[in-house]
Amino acid sequence: MPGQQFRTDDSRDTRAQPAMVSASGDLDAIDITDNRGPPQDRRARRLPPPPTVAVLLPCRNEAATIGKVVRDFRSAIPGATVYAYDNASADGTTAAAKAAGAVVRYSPVPGKGRVLRQMFVDIDAAIFVLADGDDTYDAQAAPAMIATLREHHLDMVIGTRVTTPPDRSAYRRGHRLGNWLLSRSVTWIFGDGSTDMLSGYRVLSRRYVKSFPALSTGFETETEMTVHALELCLPFEDVPTAYHERPGESRSNLRTIPDGARILKLILLLCKDYRPLRFFGITAGAATTLALLSALLGFGNLHAWTPATFFVAGLSTIALMSTLAGVVLDSLRRNSREMRRMLYLAVNPTHGPVPDRRGGWSPGPPSGAALDTPSPVKVTTSSEWEG
Repeated sequence: MPGQQFRTDDSRDTRAQPAMVSASGDLDAIDITDNRGPPQDRRARRLPPPPTVAVLLPCRNEAATIGKVVRDFRSAIPGATVYAYDNASADGTTAAAKAAGAVVRYSPVPGKGRVLRQMFVDIDAAIFVLADGDDTYDAQAAPAMIATLREHHLDMVIGTRVTTPPDRSAYRRGHRLGNWLLSRSVTWIFGDGSTDMLSGYRVLSRRYVKSFPALSTGFETETEMTVHALELCLPFEDVPTAYHERPGESRSNLRTIPDGARILKLILLLCKDYRPLRFFGITAGAATTLALLSALLGFGNLHAWTPATFFVAGLSTIALMSTLAGVVLDSLRRNSREMRRMLYLAVNPTHGPVPDRRGGWSPGPPSGAALDTPSPVKVTTSSEWEG
């Protein structure tokens, strides 16, 4: 009935008011019990939408270079917001980044994977530019990488490292060989990959960032990012970019042997998780081969209670169990892959919810729409139907 009273959550009695929706069909996230002005005025009090482009710079003890990196990206991408995440630095990294105009935040636990996970949770934008704070990547290449992402409708653009003779020592031969071997391993396991899988210079879409689990803790996070794109069949491309040598006063946080071993370990674990049939199939094939060879070598001695008999029987059991495990886990992986793909498709490719000044959240504006020019449409409420 018109004028019918109803009880709200805060125990206030008020009259039913019609809900408002925008022209895009999204309900306004407003409190209909709030009588402080019409919905149009309350909608105008929202905070500004997130930036279109966000530059993310994880840095640890990069006081000598972070200021130049921030200035270079602000010059290369006018209007972008540059975020510098201080990952437990013990020098003047924070002061240098602030002086250059970056938004500085803190990640107290060391580890590039950890700081990357925090950045992806904290920051919202339509496009993310990920680089390092050591001044080795070319900031002037960012506009071309962003244009490639937009024009080709990609989810990731990887800046593959190309060195010139003056900077040849920046990409050492051992690092180059290790990168090639690890990249080829991922290509063989997953059927595709990047020519520079370990590059930290990337441009990412919002859908990619908000669907990426970011489970790694260290420098193996780039491998996880590449495998995530391969597993969900996300489109990505390589774009050659210049790679420069670190300034003399800057020190690398990369440890070649330990970090290389961690990357190889992650590749094996991802193969087990994402390609279980192949992983356990290799184990079953190896066990079957050893069992056959042992049977041939011990021919005539394979009778009860001999070591050769137990050895061949054990290998045969391992082969059978590995085959069954691969088949079962592959079926479960297919279901998990479908779920992750649906979660990826559910992400708004432009912006997420916009924070309201009253502490709530409201739907983000449609592309190209202004926040202060809504087109309200009246929705018939249940009380009006009853009337």
